[in-house]
Amino acid sequence: WRGREGALYSTLVPSDEVTINYRHGLPVITLMLPTRSERCQFTVKPVVTTVGAFLQDVQREDKGIERAEAFATDGSKVSDATLMEVLLMNDFKLVINNTAYSVSPPVKDKLSSEHATEMEDIKSLVHRLFVALHLEDHQIRKERELLQKLDHLKEELLPLEQMKARIMDSADAKTSRLLWVGLALMSTQGGALAWLTWWVYSWDIMEPVTYFITYGSAMAFYAYFVLTKQDYIYPHAKDRQFLHYFYRKSKKQRFNVERYNKLKDDLAEAEESLRRLRQPLHLRLPIQEINDKD
Repeated sequence: WRGREGALYSTLVPSDEVTINYRHGLPVITLMLPTRSERCQFTVKPVVTTVGAFLQDVQREDKGIERAEAFATDGSKVSDATLMEVLLMNDFKLVINNTAYSVSPPVKDKLSSEHATEMEDIKSLVHRLFVALHLEDHQIRKERELLQKLDHLKEELLPLEQMKARIMDSADAKTSRLLWVGLALMSTQGGALAWLTWWVYSWDIMEPVTYFITYGSAMAFYAYFVLTKQDYIYPHAKDRQFLHYFYRKSKKQRFNVERYNKLKDDLAEAEESLRRLRQPLHLRLPIQEINDKD
């Protein structure tokens, strides 16, 4: 028999030399070991065992086996990573040394309902055991990754936080000085109007002046609303002026505000993921994985 790769095998053995039977829902492969000249049975778990693992078990059982491979009926080689469940769906060739065995697995549809039920129960049990045995390891590994990410983010944020603190102190000082300057100007204006009213001119002359000053102030407040789309409220005006000084100072000192905000968002997301992971009553999954599931 010639495989697709062109290799020749001296013997093509009938299918009765390799038999497959199901016991308790698991396939049992019986074959003749070449050097030991005795039949050996191999029980495989089709949902977790790969073709490569099965062939390695055969080689470990008989040290005289130098080559063990599986081929499809068209001559193409079956990958070692293929699950035995996939291999047992169709006929195949089992090549041991220079002998090719023709194997015809039993059709699953012909299996009894009891065997099919047992197989489904075994699959469910294997899945539950896998989850139970690996969930804690997965959580520990994910927690370690999140802690490393937090350390890396905090390390990147440290110089930015220090620069931000200096810029905020400078912007806050300038804003406070501006507020005191405004208070000084208003006090000066009030004193000047009082002096002009009682010592230089009379109220009859100063009344139109104060009216136009009041009207000019109303126009200034309206212009502020037109430009900012906000009412002139002192706390809001102070915050706006503070941000103006902050961004101007950040540009001069090359402080990357966008990068800082991105790092802060990533830090908050990592901390929330870690919090969820450590809570036993939640899904114990990071934020990104929860969003992916949604």
